[in-house]
Amino acid sequence: MGSRNVVVFEDFFPAMVEKLGAEGFMKELSNGFQLLVDGDKGVITFASLKRNSALLGLKEMSDEEVVCMLREGDLDGDGALNEMEFCTLMLRLSPELMNNSRNLLVEAILNFHALCQICIN
Repeated sequence: MGSRNVVVFEDFFPAMVEKLGAEGFMKELSNGFQLLVDGDKGVITFASLKRNSALLGLKEMSDEEVVCMLREGDLDGDGALNEMEFCTLMLRLSPELMNNSRNLLVEAILNFHALCQICIN
């Protein structure tokens, strides 16, 4: 019986949110996007994800797995991931964050509201 390579995802996101807060966590996701993006196109493409997958500790990803990851996150059907699609995909990969997403949304709204109050005054 042949063995299959399985990508194991350990969910560190909840601990990151707890330590960094919602805004800091989103900044880290944005930094992650920048590591994987195709600099010329401004999105994560098959080629850029394949080339940079080692940065994620996924250097053994097959072409099929890369395509599957892109399809999973590609909300607009263009075959690539923009920053919003990447962040959405990362959040969806974290079951605990999905369960706590309401709290994250409330924190983000409160931070935005506080920032608006500073700008108004």
